[in-house]
Amino acid sequence: MSFVTHLECANCGKQFTAGQPHNLCTDCQRPLWVRYDLDAVKSAFPRERLAKRPADLWRYRELLPYADSANVVSLGETMTPILSTPRLGAELGLGNLLFKDESRLPTGSFKARGMAMAITMANEFGIWRVACPTAGNAGGAMAAYASRAGMESYVFMPDDTPVINMKETHLAGATVVQVNGLINDCGRLVGEGREPMGWFDLSTLKEPYRIEGKKTMGLELAEQLDWELPDVILYPTGGGTGLVGMWKAFAELEAIGWLPHGKRPRMISCQSEGCAPVVSAYAAGEKHAPPFENAHTVASGLRVPVAVGDFMILNAVRESGGSAVTAPESCIEEWMTRLAKLEGLAICPETAICMGVLDQLLAKGEIQPSERVLVFNTGGAMKYPELIEIPSRHHDLGQAPDWKAIAES
Repeated sequence: MSFVTHLECANCGKQFTAGQPHNLCTDCQRPLWVRYDLDAVKSAFPRERLAKRPADLWRYRELLPYADSANVVSLGETMTPILSTPRLGAELGLGNLLFKDESRLPTGSFKARGMAMAITMANEFGIWRVACPTAGNAGGAMAAYASRAGMESYVFMPDDTPVINMKETHLAGATVVQVNGLINDCGRLVGEGREPMGWFDLSTLKEPYRIEGKKTMGLELAEQLDWELPDVILYPTGGGTGLVGMWKAFAELEAIGWLPHGKRPRMISCQSEGCAPVVSAYAAGEKHAPPFENAHTVASGLRVPVAVGDFMILNAVRESGGSAVTAPESCIEEWMTRLAKLEGLAICPETAICMGVLDQLLAKGEIQPSERVLVFNTGGAMKYPELIEIPSRHHDLGQAPDWKAIAES
């Protein structure tokens, strides 16, 4: 049974019938929300029922869009841990600094949540060929879930996409097309190929179900923290589906009575100085973000110069009392190394940008030492070997070890 009532344009409010494939609003070409009968969910879904369910993404069945569980396409999406980081917190002057580590998911990143749901819905609709653009982890996730469902998949990637992402996408069975441009150029090609190739477009926020998968990050962390949300959430923002999805999750949890009204976190949208369209629009008080010129960042998941859901990201940030902030590229290696050495946590470069933002907000007094702060690690460091340098140390077995030199290195 599904509690979905209809789909609704996030911009103009036009409604669409559930139970059939949709991309953007046919009137204004903006993203669609999935809407539920939350009163019915409240009656049918007591919170205590969760205790008997498997600890996975699908445990929130009544707040998810599929109608038939036989159509679920899964690779084992377990709940991801929330880790306390006391040593780092002490260095920063924070008493309660937490990380939710999404690198534990299938395909190694948070993208598994969105693609598991998008491919599940495509499977329910009888779609057999899918395509998407990516500059990072989304391609590998889509390819893996599509293969799991027996679908064909096509992925368009900028030439400078990390080679690991290209290889995993190819290995998972997708046709990979490299493009001498940015992710928005790849997205345009996916759109142009819909008619001649007959594929369904799974681009970020150009279909309504990836956001429902990402929404489970908010549902999950609320449950893990015993229904008391953090004061602040820092989230690396490219296309922004995760941030928007969490904000939707909190609203739905309030509506069914699982969270108190008015106690949501301040949402901090974190971007690199090399690609910061949301930050620019936030600072200017604009509803939409103009394309960011000459976009560049080694945090490939943040290299999104134009986001179709820009206004949804900005709405969530503003409604939460949060902000959109940049950090310099130069902080990425520093924070990846620091987290690994202090806490054994291998964060991706996108999360390192969040740490650069956190450092700034603490210095300005915009985050207080007593607040509970949660940072999302959206992927694993090992997908970015080009950012990890190993000092040159070698021992010749024909010589006695120089222990002093080894200790001092």
